[in-house]
Amino acid sequence: MSTPFLSLILPAHNEAERLPKSLEQVRDFVQQQPYEIEVLLIENASRDDTARIAEKFQEGFPQLKLIRLEQGGKGNAIRTGMQIARGEYRFMADVDFSMPVSQISHFLPPSLPQPQVAIASREKPGSERIGEPYYRHVIGRIFNFLVRLLVLPGLRDTQCGFKCFSAEAAEQIFPKLTLEGWSFDVEVLTIARELGFAVVEVPVTWTYQPGSRMSIFKDSWRMFRDLLLIRSNKRIGVYRAKTL
Repeated sequence: MSTPFLSLILPAHNEAERLPKSLEQVRDFVQQQPYEIEVLLIENASRDDTARIAEKFQEGFPQLKLIRLEQGGKGNAIRTGMQIARGEYRFMADVDFSMPVSQISHFLPPSLPQPQVAIASREKPGSERIGEPYYRHVIGRIFNFLVRLLVLPGLRDTQCGFKCFSAEAAEQIFPKLTLEGWSFDVEVLTIARELGFAVVEVPVTWTYQPGSRMSIFKDSWRMFRDLLLIRSNKRIGVYRAKTL
């Protein structure tokens, strides 16, 4: 069995409304690339037609694979996808594709020479935010300030849902992931740095998509508590490589 150059991992929980358009965009992107791509749609605990829609798309989209999980949580879906994936590079993407599908190429060689961990940034010079409500932007910047202060100095945007990992990085990072909620991105990047992988921010064009399932106030408090847990785990060496 050949090794795909790219594994595209799409977590999908109750995404029946947005999924058809997104899968059409992904299918067009895959067909235009000169390299082999596998697309893993990780459906977890959906109560709508997400899985049925994916199954229908598989008929004319042989690169698309559907993995169904009974347990929810975006972190759980991404961890599963990264460990199942076979690609030399493994790219996680939100199904809403607030970042254009075409920009996936910016995270891969030759645009980036042998990237270990490359993350989409809505804050790095050259990026563009379109249509985001002001209050969401402010809350996001406050959270990023705390992230930089407590665990990840220097990273401007940890929460954009588009990230690329080399196979080596993915296979070392994701078995150590413990969080499954909105803070899992921060834990993933903390683990990456603790294991010595370089994290590069890639500026993207990002368009706000209504319909987020995040509760600003309730989830923000949970995420702050998660930051404290991540900082504690970092200090006691939970994320470091085991020495013989």
